[in-house]
Amino acid sequence: MPLFQKSVVNKYLNNLKPINVEEAYKQFIQFYGDAERIENIRLLKEENYQEGFLREIFVDVLGYTINPNKNYNLTTEFKNLTDSKKADGAILLDEKAIGVIELKSTTTPNLESIRDQAFNYKNNQPNCRFVITSNFEKLRFYIDNATDWEEFNLFNLDFENFRKFYLYLSKDSIFNGITIKLKDESKLHEEDITGKLYNDYS
Repeated sequence: MPLFQKSVVNKYLNNLKPINVEEAYKQFIQFYGDAERIENIRLLKEENYQEGFLREIFVDVLGYTINPNKNYNLTTEFKNLTDSKKADGAILLDEKAIGVIELKSTTTPNLESIRDQAFNYKNNQPNCRFVITSNFEKLRFYIDNATDWEEFNLFNLDFENFRKFYLYLSKDSIFNGITIKLKDESKLHEEDITGKLYNDYS
C-alpha cells in the first residue's frame, strides 16, 4: 500500500520551492538522463557503485553530507548495534541512524527480496524510522513498517514523479520532519475517510 494519501502529498508539493526542485532535477538528469550511462550502471556490480550511488543521489541530488565531510549526516557501511552486520548506508542524526539504506545491483530485480535484510538493520538501530532499498534502478522507501512503501523507477523518473521523490527523501524533508508529517496526516486522512464511510453505511 502507498505510504501517503494523494491529497496530502499535493498539499506539501505546493509548498516546495520550485527553484530547489528544478536544480535538484537538473543534477539528477546528469546522472540518470543518459541512456548509455544507464546501461553502464546495469553492468556494475553492487560494490562498484554503492558509494557512487550514495554520492550522486543522496548528496548531489537530495542534499545530504557524506562522511568524512564535516557535519556529515550520511555514511556508508553502518554497523548494527548488536552484531557485526552492516547496512550499506545510513542517514544520521547526532551520530545515530534514523534511516538505513540497503543496496543491490540491477541483477537483483525484486526489491521485495531484500526487504527483510533492510528491516533487520532498522531493528538494530533504536532511533531508526526510515528504510530505503534500491537496486540502482528502482528505489523503495518505507517508514516504520514493511507493509507500506513508495517506489520510484530512477531510470524512468519524469519531473512530476521526481517532485514526489524529492519531497519524501530530501535532506530538508527528512530533518525538518516533513516526511513524518506527510505520514501522520495521511493516516489521519485515511481514518477520517473510514469514519465517514462507517457513518454513511451504519
